[in-house]
Amino acid sequence: MKVLVVFGTRPEAIKMCPLVLELEDDPEVECIVCTTGQHRQMLDQVLEIFHVMPEYDLNIMKPGQTLTTITASVLKSIEKVFAAVQPDVVLVHGDTTTSMSAALAAFYQKIPVGHVEAGLRTYDRYSPFPEEMNRKIISALSTYHFAPTVKNEEALLREGVREGVFVTGNTVIDSFKYTVSADHVYKNPLLQAYDFSKPTVLLTAHRRENLGEPLENICRAVNQLTEQFPDLHVIYPMHLNPLVQNTARAALGDNERCLLIDPIDVCDMHNAMNESVLVMTDSGGLQEEAPHLGKPVVVLRTETERPEAVEAGTAVVAGVDTESITSTVSSILSDESRYRAMSTAINPYGDGHASERICSILKEQLCNKAQ
Repeated sequence: MKVLVVFGTRPEAIKMCPLVLELEDDPEVECIVCTTGQHRQMLDQVLEIFHVMPEYDLNIMKPGQTLTTITASVLKSIEKVFAAVQPDVVLVHGDTTTSMSAALAAFYQKIPVGHVEAGLRTYDRYSPFPEEMNRKIISALSTYHFAPTVKNEEALLREGVREGVFVTGNTVIDSFKYTVSADHVYKNPLLQAYDFSKPTVLLTAHRRENLGEPLENICRAVNQLTEQFPDLHVIYPMHLNPLVQNTARAALGDNERCLLIDPIDVCDMHNAMNESVLVMTDSGGLQEEAPHLGKPVVVLRTETERPEAVEAGTAVVAGVDTESITSTVSSILSDESRYRAMSTAINPYGDGHASERICSILKEQLCNKAQ
């Protein structure tokens, strides 16, 4: 069975590398990895951590690229990879433009597509943009749908996707066995020197829809929280986007209890999260990851395509209004029983064996059909 795994960004790599390692360990599977080369520096860090060596690198990153140019570049470049590899199935992840384009290109060649992390929905085509539409398009093109949760499965069923749907858990949980350790040595020098005995909030905020006033509101909330809680510190690994960095540095640069750092690798991120008391994020991945480590999550968005975390009690959606964010975080940190309930709730995103399930399902579906 020949499996071509395609991804291009750091978050995709974190979730797909455990699956790649599982596929590579199976003697019945030939796993070939193709990256598109977006988020080059951050992507390479993840590949190095997991010791994954792509056989193909499309290297599509160009200055000033748009969603249109990304789509066109992937469609054109990956056609040659398909011709060389002749895969039995193409695996894509989540909701990126890379994944949507690779799935479309595979469909044009009548190659089955397996969608890892299928069935996430906000039901607002423009939020998150373009991810919500990307994931719906991938669902329409895919043969195999690997849904992290039952709710994701139900979303697909409501849309008429009734064949090839499998609930597997989320592969991101699988990654922790490779990244978190009690004796972790931080690569980032500022984290090496940081005293994690101080109550620390880990903050990430970078989504396209939060640029501008929403991010300014988030930063104002951080300043208010550090005023309200004299011992509280905040670590903010900032996205390389100048709009994020400029806003954060202008709003938080003078706050001595807010550590602004450049992006960190997945090992530093997971271990910093593990040593923090709470996570504030607009990231989808951290909503899944933090509960596994027993960290309450405050979602800095107006909605989430991961309602399971909210329903399980591990996360709460605070929106992007300064007062709402401040009051939400304050309530969690001030109420010991609420904090304990959020930190001990069962993570709905799986048990760390999603990659094994996906590998087994692919073998059953493809190898059996071939016999």
